[in-house]
Amino acid sequence: MAGAQASETSDEDDAGPFTRWVQKSIRNPDRTYRAMFYVVTIFFLITTLFPFYWLLVLALTPTDLVDQAGLLPAGFNPEAFITIFEQLPFHVYLFNSFVIALGTTVVVLVLASLVGYVFGRLDFPGRGILMILVLAISYFPPAAFLLPLFRLFTGNVEILGLSSPFVFNSPIGIGLPLSALFMPLSIFILTTFYGQIPDGLEDAARVEGTTRLGALFRVIIPLSAPGVATAGVLTFINVYSEFFFSYLMTDGQAQNWGPLVWGILGYQTQYAASYNLMAAASIIGVLPVAILVVIAQERIVSGLTSGALKE
Repeated sequence: MAGAQASETSDEDDAGPFTRWVQKSIRNPDRTYRAMFYVVTIFFLITTLFPFYWLLVLALTPTDLVDQAGLLPAGFNPEAFITIFEQLPFHVYLFNSFVIALGTTVVVLVLASLVGYVFGRLDFPGRGILMILVLAISYFPPAAFLLPLFRLFTGNVEILGLSSPFVFNSPIGIGLPLSALFMPLSIFILTTFYGQIPDGLEDAARVEGTTRLGALFRVIIPLSAPGVATAGVLTFINVYSEFFFSYLMTDGQAQNWGPLVWGILGYQTQYAASYNLMAAASIIGVLPVAILVVIAQERIVSGLTSGALKE
């Protein structure tokens, strides 16, 4: 036995460093798991944080030195974060996106709560098929709805002799299609949470004279706060950063409810593009979402894990 151990030790000494690491990992699998965790974590941090670092490099680089920027800024020009507000009313674009995202989130949460209550707490024929159809909407490409919605929102559709309302350049023109686009995910999340609330709690509220609607807002929603917060935050982030409908449903003017994407593109003209200003505007535009995620991260994690693990 001692000879076998000595022979094995001798073989390890003769092997290369990688072979020795593999042999030690076989005897101690925790080394492998730890190494895989570090590799995945470092890869995730690099791929997710480097774009933001590159934006900061571009934002701090003067316009005439942008082509010389590398891993460090070519020069130092923090005035770009002030110039973006001087050249354009960028704060108005931020406000427009914030209002549109907030209004859409409220509409989505109210409607998704009602639908989620029906799917999660009521038993009726065809419930599973209807749920699949609702989720199938989220897989349709947004471009498929563009032409009919554009005609509808610009007053070019007549129904019974009545023209559709002109809502181009308004929050409704952006909020309505985005509400329909991001509502299936909220319905799925809330259905999962509402279905986990014990029936006895709702029955007790209804015995005291509360209607189903009252029980939903007084009992079900407060007890499903992590799920509601998760659906709300995900909807807000998606609508706030959405590009397709936000770009096509307005003419890009700040006073006409032009969203954030139009503000960032405003620093690009026909003949030149101020990449440092666009980078600075992108960083400023990301800050509200970053602050929201930092504040609500515990709710988001709790909502996603609770919805997945509760029975």
